[in-house]
Amino acid sequence: MAMITLRRQGGRLASLISPSSVNGAALLRGPSLVSEELDPKGARFVSTQVVRNRMKSVKNIQKITKAMKMVAASKLRAVQQRTENSRGLWQPFTALLGDNPSTDVKKNVIVTISSDKGLCGGINSTSVKMSKALYKLNSGPEKEVKYVVLGEKAKAQFVRDSKKAIEISITELQKYPLNYTQVSVLADDILKNVEYDALRIVFNKFQSVVQFIPTVATVLSPEVVEREAEAGGKLGDLDSYEIEGGETKGEILQNLAEFQFSCTMFNGVLENACSELGARMSAMDSSSRNAGDMLDRLTLTYNRTRQASITTELIEIISGASALTG
Repeated sequence: MAMITLRRQGGRLASLISPSSVNGAALLRGPSLVSEELDPKGARFVSTQVVRNRMKSVKNIQKITKAMKMVAASKLRAVQQRTENSRGLWQPFTALLGDNPSTDVKKNVIVTISSDKGLCGGINSTSVKMSKALYKLNSGPEKEVKYVVLGEKAKAQFVRDSKKAIEISITELQKYPLNYTQVSVLADDILKNVEYDALRIVFNKFQSVVQFIPTVATVLSPEVVEREAEAGGKLGDLDSYEIEGGETKGEILQNLAEFQFSCTMFNGVLENACSELGARMSAMDSSSRNAGDMLDRLTLTYNRTRQASITTELIEIISGASALTG
C-alpha cells in the first residue's frame, strides 16, 4: 500500500512539473536576461552575477580615481612652489609697461594655454570660451586675429570651428618638467613666426585646489607702446625712468617686450599646470565619492536579489514537499 501511494504521489508531482507548467512558470517570471540554452543555471543566477560584476568594475574604477587623486596631490606640491616663485618675474613688467587689454590694435594674437590630458574638470573649456570671446571682441574690418594654441585639449576644440585661425599649435608641453629656458625658446619661436600688435595670453590662475581664475595678460608690441606713449596713454612707470647708454628707446622696448612675453608665458604655463592638478584632484575626489555611492546602491540591489532568490527557492521546496505529503 505504501508503494502504491508513493507511485500515485510521484505521478501527481510529475504532472506538476510537466513541460507545459514549466513554460507557464517562465512566462509568469517575465523575460530572462539570457536564454536557458546559453546559461543552464537560469536567469536567477545571471541577475546576481551581473550585479556582482558591476560591483567589481565600480571598485576597480574607485581604486583608479583614488590613485589619480594621490598622484595629482603629490605633483601639485612641487608645481605650486615653482608657480609662486614665477609670479615675481612678470609682475615688474606690469608695473613698468602696464597691462591694457582694452588697447585697440589691428593684429591680435591670442595665446591659449591648456593641458594635454583630460579628467581635470572644466579648465580647458573655460580657456577656450574666453579665447573665443576675445576673438569676437577684437574681430572687425581691417583687423586680423590669430590663435596660438598650447595643449592638446584646446587644439581639439579649436579645430572643430576655428581651424583656419590657428597659426601655431604646440602639444606635449607638460610631458617633462618645464623651466624658463625651454619656455623662452618657445616664446622666441612664436615671436619669429607671427606678426602682432598685441599678444593676449589666456590661462587659468591658480588660487586654491578648488578655485582658479581665468586670466588674460596683454603684451603690446614696441610700436604700439611708443604710439600709445606719444598719444598720452598711461602704460606704466616707464616714462619715469631715464634711458642711459647707447641704446634707443625703441631697442629697449623691443627687448622688454620679448622678455615680458617669455616671463608672462612661463608664469601662465605654471599657473595653468597648477590649476589642472588642483582641478584633477577635485574631479577624482568627486568620482571616488560617486563610485562609493554607486557601490552602496549596487550592494543593496545584490542583497535584495540574493534574498529574493533564496526565498523563491524555499517556496519551491516547501511547495514540492507539500505536494508529496498531500
